[in-house]
Amino acid sequence: MNRFSFVFWLRSAALLLPMLAPFAQAQTVDAEAAEHLARKSHCTKCHAPARERTGPSLKTIAEKYRGRDDAVAVLVKHITTGPRIMIDDEEETHKTVRSEDEAQILNLVRFILSH
Repeated sequence: MNRFSFVFWLRSAALLLPMLAPFAQAQTVDAEAAEHLARKSHCTKCHAPARERTGPSLKTIAEKYRGRDDAVAVLVKHITTGPRIMIDDEEETHKTVRSEDEAQILNLVRFILSH
């Protein structure tokens, strides 16, 4: 590699890395911690990774929000505010996640979206 190629590559990398950082961060998931929080919060009572239960599977949820810029924000709001939902033709309040730690909540949402 000649000096010009190396300098060009280095400058290109310097420009691209900051743009790619959000994607790399979005992919970082502590699956074990997310699964623990999901069990602790009783999410697994209604949601399974790939199979429908009372609620949609994590795979179905991930597919619904894939490509949406607001996916993380919408899911964080959903799991932290307890919105009204329909289950078996009856309206009830969705359970909230049992954590106030923003990092844990974001990890759980990223885990859901990783399916």
